[in-house]
Amino acid sequence: INAEYGGIKAPYEQISSEEGMEIFGRKKTGTFHKKRDVKEGTKRYDLAQYAQSSLGSGNLKEAVQCPKEEDLNEWLAYNVIDFFNQVNMLYDSVNQFCTKESCPVMNAGPKYEYHWADGQTIKKAIKCSAPEYVEYLMTWIQKLLDNEKVFPSKVGNEFPKNFLTIIKNIFKRLFRVYAHLYLSHIKQIQDLQVDAHLNTSFKHFIHFVEHHQLIAEKEKAPLADLIKKMLA
Repeated sequence: INAEYGGIKAPYEQISSEEGMEIFGRKKTGTFHKKRDVKEGTKRYDLAQYAQSSLGSGNLKEAVQCPKEEDLNEWLAYNVIDFFNQVNMLYDSVNQFCTKESCPVMNAGPKYEYHWADGQTIKKAIKCSAPEYVEYLMTWIQKLLDNEKVFPSKVGNEFPKNFLTIIKNIFKRLFRVYAHLYLSHIKQIQDLQVDAHLNTSFKHFIHFVEHHQLIAEKEKAPLADLIKKMLA
């Protein structure tokens, strides 16, 4: 991997949000959203155990695949929770450097700028700073995860017909946070010695979205070179 992005940690090692905060040497701040847990005894909990086990093997191409005879929507739902936790933790490690002054626009390098809209409270896309965008995003995802009609957790409740569309929108926006971290804060991330964890997380993320075809090619353009090397 190009030094611009830092080195990839190998073999693959996944960390929990609690472990991550200890490793990063940071306390939770006001921008840190509470870690999402899956309840023991649920299908999602079983999938979490499977994911932890398969990730430990180091074979990401197999680890991101939905287990045989399992509901794909449940697999996608579990992984949304997992990546929400990971991105939340990674961004919080550098949020003292990502401010309205240092990052007045949410971007991924000079060529890509992102505006925020959720279709409900903010219907028309607005230009905002990177920390504002991330706060909007994590709050939006959190509300979706809490919505039983979108992410059903009770037996008998079904996923909405547009669930895959919602999932794709979430992953597209989570990618933008990874891109902002790499292209605007890699120096601080390296100084904090968090780069190995960022690379580990993003490598898992990109293998997952590639396998399930969740993000359009044009959306991945800011990190195209890094993605190519991670998938090689």
